Amino acid sequence: MQHGTPAMNDKPVSKLLVLDDSPAHAWKIKAFCDANDLVALKVRKGAEMAVLLTNIDLGGILYCEGYGGSPEESTRIAAEIHSARPELPIIIRRETQATLAGLPAGAEQAFCAAYVASDMGALRKVIDEYIFCLMYPNALLRGIAEITTSVLSSQLKGFRISLDTPYIVRDRVIFGELFSLMPLESAWCRGYMMLQTEEDPLLEVLVRENASDAATNFRRVNDLLGEVTNLIWGAFKNRYIGDGKASNGHQVQVPLLVNHKHKYISFGSENPQLCFRYTLTDESTTRSLTLYQRFAFNLEWSPDDFAEISHDVAGLVESGEMELF
Repeated sequence: MQHGTPAMNDKPVSKLLVLDDSPAHAWKIKAFCDANDLVALKVRKGAEMAVLLTNIDLGGILYCEGYGGSPEESTRIAAEIHSARPELPIIIRRETQATLAGLPAGAEQAFCAAYVASDMGALRKVIDEYIFCLMYPNALLRGIAEITTSVLSSQLKGFRISLDTPYIVRDRVIFGELFSLMPLESAWCRGYMMLQTEEDPLLEVLVRENASDAATNFRRVNDLLGEVTNLIWGAFKNRYIGDGKASNGHQVQVPLLVNHKHKYISFGSENPQLCFRYTLTDESTTRSLTLYQRFAFNLEWSPDDFAEISHDVAGLVESGEMELF
């Protein structure tokens, strides 16, 4: 079993789907993504919607003016993508002008901005506006990973834990069948933490350990996810929030919307979300399960007021010092 916090980068990244089939510009786009904390993903032509209808989590889409072969077809594809995933910003690369003016009728609604390959600096400004618009202190990113890894290690014995670089998403897609929500509220943030995972891998663990039937164990899966959520929330509260309440006197709320059929959740805000992806590998069987952790600061986010209360969280679960809600 792995102890401690897996190595991770200090700065979040974001995944971009690149729908640009120009060989002449491919190297420039890749170099831009590599230099600006972006993970560029390509998709086979014609498979765009099949990919977007999965639960792949993205920050946005880089599109090409001539992607469809004709202005009409390019507009149709972009409109279809926008209809399926309206929360994703689609940025179009144009040949001569970095503007949405002059596009075919109906195209402007699909795109949020335009750029030209001769001015990649302008593209960086668009990325900052639509994806990296919230800044996250490095101490917070590392602390979240440390807290969560410690809790998972204590609750799922015999699993090796690995952690991807934290990333920014604009998607509202739910992963798996199980998710939990906990509110986070302080003088510097108001929002939610959400954990998402699949039921079957956890059921396999419980059946192996308890040798009882899956119908009974599904409730134990719920209990396990609830306990993990409470422990992470308690450690987050102790380390970053304390006993103080939010400094603002008002308690404005926005509705949460969950559409189970389409695996969609909305926090009533256009803000991107901070996501951590943990992979837990069973050392006895090599089977793995994935846990997604998202932070949606949809009501207030003031990183300048962020402060860490305690720097020592190692061993809090083992010592019983973590607070259960």
